[in-house]
This record gives sequence, C-alpha cells and structure tokens, in this order.
Amino acid sequence: MSAARVRLLETATRLFYAEGVHTVGIDRIIAEAGIAKATFYRHFKTKEDLVVAYLEREYGRQREALESVEAHGFDGIVTIFGTLRDISCGPGFRGCPFLNAAVEFPDPTHPVRRVVDDYRTWFRELMAERLRAGGHRAPDEAARVLLMTRDGVTISGGVGDSETVRAGITAAMNQIA
Repeated sequence: MSAARVRLLETATRLFYAEGVHTVGIDRIIAEAGIAKATFYRHFKTKEDLVVAYLEREYGRQREALESVEAHGFDGIVTIFGTLRDISCGPGFRGCPFLNAAVEFPDPTHPVRRVVDDYRTWFRELMAERLRAGGHRAPDEAARVLLMTRDGVTISGGVGDSETVRAGITAAMNQIA
C-alpha cells in the first residue's frame, strides 16, 4: 500500500470516526493528509470508495484482534467481551464505526451498508463458532443475543454509559452460560 493511500486512510479514519462521514469533506481529508487532489483520485474514485476502504480496514483490524483471542468456547467469548467493555468505556470512544456508518447510509443496498452487514454477520458467526466449540445447546440463538449485546455495548459506551455496558455484558454472559 502506498504511503499516500495509508495517509489518506489514517486521516479519513480519524476524521470519520470523530466527526462522522457526511460532515467531513474530501478537501479537508486531502489537506490534512498532505496530498494532492489528483493523488486522492488515483486511489479512490469517490468519497464513498474511501468510506468503504475505511470500514474494510477497520473490519480487518477487528477481525484480526478478535480471532486472535486464544481462549475457546465460553471463555473466549468472555475475553472478547471484556476487551469490548474496556474499549467502549475508554477515553475517546465514539461508538462503533460500523453502526455509525449504517446510520449515515440508510439504503441497505449501498456498498457501505454491505460492509456493515458483512462485519455484523462475521461477528455473529464468530460467536456461534465459539459457542459450538464450547458445546452450547443453542449456539445460533445465543450468537444473535451476543451480536445485539455487542451493538448495545458500543452504543452505550459511545454515550458514556459505562454502568450499562458492564451490566449488559454481565446479563448476556449469564444468559448464555
């Protein structure tokens, strides 16, 4: 990946996450990344292509982090949700980049929403896989509960409600155990 593309993605990630996709213009991203407009368009045809690349990069980062959790079964899920708790209750947390983008792109057929849907499907399947490995009696149903819990954790964390984050995770872990 070229240095210019990396700078564009890092700048877009910082700005999109902090301020929202629709409020940040291409000219600002170009200026803050310190590249020429022509360089931007060599890497991305449109702003929406940049948004998709930003979300795909975040998807890859999260996938790598969560799939690397070594604990299996229920213990792995507890570890994953402990990490989500810590991140969502930490400084600078502004919610889930996928859910934030979904709100800004309501058309379910939009390429941005396809990345969001792919991420959420992957997360749900990761939970079901961990539950199956632990011999859970209803892994697919429990995985949906965990996806909803994950979404709630990121929303509650995004508004600074760490007590609800902790209570929600505890309730979900008790329900699926």
